Amino acid sequence: MRAFNRFYTNLIGALDYSRHLYVPYTLTESRVLYELAHAARTDAADLRAELSLDAGYLSRLLAKFERDGLVERAPSAADPRRQRITLTARGRDAAELLDERSREAVGSLLAEVPAADRARLAAAMRTVREILGGGRGRPHRRGKRADVMLREPGPGDLGWIVQRNAAVYAAEFGWNTDYEGLVARIVADFAEDHDPHLERVWIAELDGRPVGCVMCVRDEAPGTARLRLLLVEPDARGLGIGNQLVTACVEFARGVGYRELTLWTNDVLASARGIYQRHGFVLVSEKPHRSFGVDLVGQDWLLPLHGRPA
Repeated sequence: MRAFNRFYTNLIGALDYSRHLYVPYTLTESRVLYELAHAARTDAADLRAELSLDAGYLSRLLAKFERDGLVERAPSAADPRRQRITLTARGRDAAELLDERSREAVGSLLAEVPAADRARLAAAMRTVREILGGGRGRPHRRGKRADVMLREPGPGDLGWIVQRNAAVYAAEFGWNTDYEGLVARIVADFAEDHDPHLERVWIAELDGRPVGCVMCVRDEAPGTARLRLLLVEPDARGLGIGNQLVTACVEFARGVGYRELTLWTNDVLASARGIYQRHGFVLVSEKPHRSFGVDLVGQDWLLPLHGRPA
C-alpha cells in the first residue's frame, strides 16, 4: 500500500501540485477551493469535517484566501455561531481554472491508456474506494450522502440532461416528446449564451456517474433568477440529492446578488414540491394546462432572497 501511495502521489504531482498544474495553489488549497465551488454546504465547520483539516490551519488558509479576494466570510444564516464561506467572482474563476487544469491533467494520463484498459482501470479504482472507504462509493442503497458530489457539467453532460429528463418523465408520467423538445431548447440556450458569473448548471455525481442536475439562469424580470430542470435519477433518490441541488442553486443565486428566485413546475411532481417548500419557496399561482400529451396543473413558485445574509 505504501508503495502504491508513493507511485500515485508522484504520478499526479501531489508533492508539487502548483507546478504540476501551473497554478499558485497547493494541493490542500486547491481542494478547499474545489469544495467551496461544488459543495452545497459552505460553513467553515463543514469544510473542516469534510477535509479532516485542523481548525487553526483552515482558519489561516481562509484568511489568506480572504486577503487575496477569493472568499468572503459572514455568519451563517442558519446558525450565527457558524461561519459561512462563499467564493467571490475572483474565487470562482480560480476554482474553474483549477478544475480545467485538473481535467487536462487527467486527460493526459488517460490518453496514454489503451481504450480497452480504461474500463478495467475505472473498475479497479472503484474497488479501492469500496474496500478502503467502508462502503463509500458503493451503490447508493449501502452508500452515504457524503458520496454525492456536485460539479460543473463536462463534455456530454448537457446532452445527458436532455436525454434523462425525456426518459424519466416519459416513464413516470407518460410525457411525450414535446417535453424533450422543451428541455433541449432550454439547454441549447444555456450552452450557446450564458453568463458564467450569473448562471450555472450543477451535475450531481454518485459513484462516478451523473444522477441529478439543476440549472440557475437569469429570468426576464430584472434581479430575478430561475431554477430549472431539477432532476434526480429514480435509483438515486432518498439520499437528499434533490435537496443538495436546490441548496446549491439558492445559495448561488443569493451569493451573486439576485433579489428573488422563481421556478415553474407541475403539481404531479410532489417530491420536488416538498423540497421547494422546505427551502422557503411560496406558491404564487397555478393554472390547468395541457402539455406534453397530458392534462397538468402548472405552478409558479417564488423565493425572496433579499434581507438575508449573502
